[in-house]
Amino acid sequence: MGEKLVKSTRVYDGAVVSLRVDEVVLPSGRTAAREIVEHRGAVAIVPLTDDGRVLLVRQFRTAAGRALLEIPAGTIEPGESVEGCLQRELAEEVGMQAARIRRLMTFLPSPGFLTEQVHLYLAEGLHPASRDREEEDLAVVPMALTQAQGLIGAEIIDAKSIIGLLLAGSPRART
Repeated sequence: MGEKLVKSTRVYDGAVVSLRVDEVVLPSGRTAAREIVEHRGAVAIVPLTDDGRVLLVRQFRTAAGRALLEIPAGTIEPGESVEGCLQRELAEEVGMQAARIRRLMTFLPSPGFLTEQVHLYLAEGLHPASRDREEEDLAVVPMALTQAQGLIGAEIIDAKSIIGLLLAGSPRART
């Protein structure tokens, strides 16, 4: 079972993603084209304060055509570690650093055409970051974790935030 790669053609190289078209042979012997978006990967963080509030961010997302309420996240830079990206994104988006981080899971947001892996973490023991916030187009929105979970499907509609908020309240987050 599986597909055999015959040829891969790079179509586009951008700052965040690249696009390639793979020609594959299916198990039936037929050929097919697969459009694959390549992405370096990302980190998504559920920053939980000592009093049980989660720090969400509201920012305009051009692809969605509106502002979304999300957990902090960002693309891993070339040569950057997952933990380095996590701490950088916390500082840039919510002005915090984490004393403790716990890996919740790594997931594939859209494996039918996208290579991106999202590394999802719970961040606790938050304290002010030593560097200034860099994101100007977002607002930090603190709220109780249970309140944020209640907004899933209404105001919180992106996959990383849904998965992160649900897992943060689960027994998995406490092990």
